[in-house]
Amino acid sequence: MTFPLKQVGSTASVFTQCFAATGSGARQARRLATYQLATWGIPYGSNASETVALVVGELAANAVLHGRVPDTDFALRLAYDRATGVVRVEVADAHPARPVCAPTTTGDAENGRGLLLISSVAACWGVAERSGPGKVVFAEMDTREEEAPGPG
Repeated sequence: MTFPLKQVGSTASVFTQCFAATGSGARQARRLATYQLATWGIPYGSNASETVALVVGELAANAVLHGRVPDTDFALRLAYDRATGVVRVEVADAHPARPVCAPTTTGDAENGRGLLLISSVAACWGVAERSGPGKVVFAEMDTREEEAPGPG
């Protein structure tokens, strides 16, 4: 799968992997994302790692539930700019339908809140074109941890 061209600075690290468009594939994407973040120095269990994992999990689940086309995978791309602390998550699928952020969901609904969650934790999110069928849904997060207050 190809992704839209995005300028990546010399301080950026990029990871790309395809996954089966199944629940297992979505779980693998989330786990592999946290592993990759750890290799880039963003520790497991940190707020930054948990936030990115949430976003990857929601976007991957959407690709499986709403973006699935028979006999196709979805792709995950992570780009980490160490200079700015920004991680960009991109999930590409082959379905042409664009995601919609549901403005209202009943209190007991079991789904429909994924994009609302993403919009609350990401600096930005959106949908981009890609070559071939489908789309890329992306989100960007600032992973710099808040500094602990000093003494006094």
